[in-house]
Amino acid sequence: MTDVYIEEGSRRVFACSVEWPGWCRAGKNEEAALEALTTSAPRYGLIAKQAGVPFDVRAAAAKFTVKERLAGSMTTDFGAPGSISEGDRKPLSKNDAERQATLLEASWKVFDRVVKKAPTTLRKGPWGGGRDRDQIAEHVTGAEDMYARKLGVRVKDAAERRRAILEVIRGEGGPNKTAERGWPARYAARRIAWHAIDHTWEIEDRST
Repeated sequence: MTDVYIEEGSRRVFACSVEWPGWCRAGKNEEAALEALTTSAPRYGLIAKQAGVPFDVRAAAAKFTVKERLAGSMTTDFGAPGSISEGDRKPLSKNDAERQATLLEASWKVFDRVVKKAPTTLRKGPWGGGRDRDQIAEHVTGAEDMYARKLGVRVKDAAERRRAILEVIRGEGGPNKTAERGWPARYAARRIAWHAIDHTWEIEDRST
């Protein structure tokens, strides 16, 4: 059983795991979003494996329990999970903060590995659109600069910035409160991991 929340926009719906940062999928309605979450479980399992966190693919996708339903926004319809749940605002224990940071770091490692192995030119969509490999990599790095600012992090170097983001999230097992800086730690880990994972899978799918 996996706890999820549903974020419903006017044109797109996201289903996101509460405890597995980055495991979020979208669809035209709730049913389609949950189906997409189910089918992506084996791929997310590779993220968990990279992190060294046990993830039973069959059990995780066997049943979803909706813990919250959130109103979406233009961000949702654009294609990103943009609503902060009540659960996201709850303090993280030291162990949970470490787990969130470890899974986020794993999503980056998998993304970087996929980028390194992918061809520079990716297969185009049905209408000839879509960024190539290096453009996607630059987009992810640029977005992380914006995300980092939501945590009070302002670092130019991309690698140092990632380390600083992880330090903030791990610090949520202590006295710090990222909610005061803009994003709660749990939401930050989910959103940042989702973005890296979403583009990881895009590159993989468009490399064939």
